[in-house]
Amino acid sequence: MPVKDEVRKALHDNREEFLSGEQLSEKLGVSRAAIWKAVKALREEGLCIEAVTNKGYILTSSSELVSEDMLCRAMRTDCGQCQVHVFELTDSTNLQAKKLVLDRKAGHGSLVFANQQTAGRGRLGRDFHSPRNGIYMSLVIEPEFDMSHSGLVTVSAASAVAEALSQVCGIDARIKWVNDVYADGKKVCGILTEAMTDFETGAIGALIIGIGINTNTDDFPEKIRDIAGAVSLENAKAKAALIAKISQLVLENVQQIGSSRPAFMKTYRDRSMVLGKNITVYKGKYREDPTVEIGGIKAKAMAIDDEGGLLVKYRNGKEETLTTGEVSVRV
Repeated sequence: MPVKDEVRKALHDNREEFLSGEQLSEKLGVSRAAIWKAVKALREEGLCIEAVTNKGYILTSSSELVSEDMLCRAMRTDCGQCQVHVFELTDSTNLQAKKLVLDRKAGHGSLVFANQQTAGRGRLGRDFHSPRNGIYMSLVIEPEFDMSHSGLVTVSAASAVAEALSQVCGIDARIKWVNDVYADGKKVCGILTEAMTDFETGAIGALIIGIGINTNTDDFPEKIRDIAGAVSLENAKAKAALIAKISQLVLENVQQIGSSRPAFMKTYRDRSMVLGKNITVYKGKYREDPTVEIGGIKAKAMAIDDEGGLLVKYRNGKEETLTTGEVSVRV
């Protein structure tokens, strides 16, 4: 393992205390000059390492915070010149994105990011738990496609997140219809797409795609502790790389909406965790607390059509295509 990576691991494993250059030198069997070079390289990668005379080195709490400068550099690499708005703390990135669109400060492809949300929201009006240092992002889309294909927006985003987690983190991400992304059997990401309507014309002026990903935490409310998981990322630079890749893939996927065979549908189907499975379909009221059972209908997930609809077959033999926004599915 390179010295830089060994220093990173040592500092991460001892986050609550200082490690002197001498301690690191002895622990890793290298010179103090090599330790200094490794610390310098880690700082250039975005890791916040504090150095105090007679104490040594320690990771600061801001090591996992994504800065605007860091994110802009990553976005230029993967997405071209995009507008980036970064908040350390906000109510909801979707709400902030809407305000920026109304103020004409955010157009197609703009990204709004926050290190923490206080009022994150999920589908069907549910709260979205948003602990500090997660990935909370919203992308502004100005649709050029017919809105009869609007159901594919969330599908395209879920496909992008799953593929980005695979490419950047090496995670075998799976999608639970329609908007949740799972890793190792736990939900790590939720997606909420909202429309902004022009009051004069009644037309959809912009779509806001909100994406929330749990990272580096096990701090979940008791009612979701058994189903929620998190993605492990080394530092803020790694987060920025993942955010940039998600943004790139979302924008690429959205451009395919309206075409006869959008490529992202193959990814969506290939990464589905419900196809071929026995599931329970919940219509109307949805159970927010997994421990509180409400009525559902047993079915088998048969296929996903080209508009993202889920074809299910009930136990009585009847088939139905479920569309986004009207049902929730529990595997």
